[in-house]
Amino acid sequence: MRNPTRVQLTPGYILHHCPYRDTSRILEVLTRDYGRLSLFARGVRGPKAKLAAALQPFQMLLLSWSGRGEAPQLTGAEHAQYSAPLPTACLMAAFYLNELLLKLTTRHDPQPGLFDDYHEALARLRHGAPLEPGLRVFEKRLLEALGYGLDLATEAQTGQRIEPGAYYHFRPAQGLVLTVAEAVGALAGESLISLAGERLTGARELEDSRRLLQAALAQCLEGRELTTRAVAKSIARRESRP
Repeated sequence: MRNPTRVQLTPGYILHHCPYRDTSRILEVLTRDYGRLSLFARGVRGPKAKLAAALQPFQMLLLSWSGRGEAPQLTGAEHAQYSAPLPTACLMAAFYLNELLLKLTTRHDPQPGLFDDYHEALARLRHGAPLEPGLRVFEKRLLEALGYGLDLATEAQTGQRIEPGAYYHFRPAQGLVLTVAEAVGALAGESLISLAGERLTGARELEDSRRLLQAALAQCLEGRELTTRAVAKSIARRESRP
């Protein structure tokens, strides 16, 4: 898909940015109508930069650009609505969502549903919803949008329905396979049913869902590491020291 010559005031989020020369930036953005793309933002660094204040992550913007090619030029940016800053404790989680989108989505592939899921996930973080359930739901929906959605309803070998009292292993190339409770890495059927319904509350449900989704995402990432996950582990280790 080639970028339109001119786009005006389309909803979007900045996922990442990097400096370019003295006063410009390259922005990686997720838009509702045009998917993920790069934008060249000229003259947005420095004391006289007019758009600098608007170009903040985790804020829905109305973006305008013109030009074709891999990085058309940003011509305007304004806040779509006022949103309070994310709580500091949620920033790492929000950067994790951004990194997943950067590494797993395809450029110029509009996915309005995924854009809305991202917007909803940020809103949950902003309003103090429990962190882990929101991340797991977003990961599940992201896999579905990518075409790698998990079959959380049936056992892969027999086609029988997932039972709440049974236990399962996840095999990336196959799906959920029946096992025993004592097996290393066993996932409780009750946890799988809760994840399917996006109603995660208990500690076992959250831990099983985390392990399952991490394995499924690892398959999509094809060996690429997530920087935010490594940083979060490093911070956790440092905070656990006496």
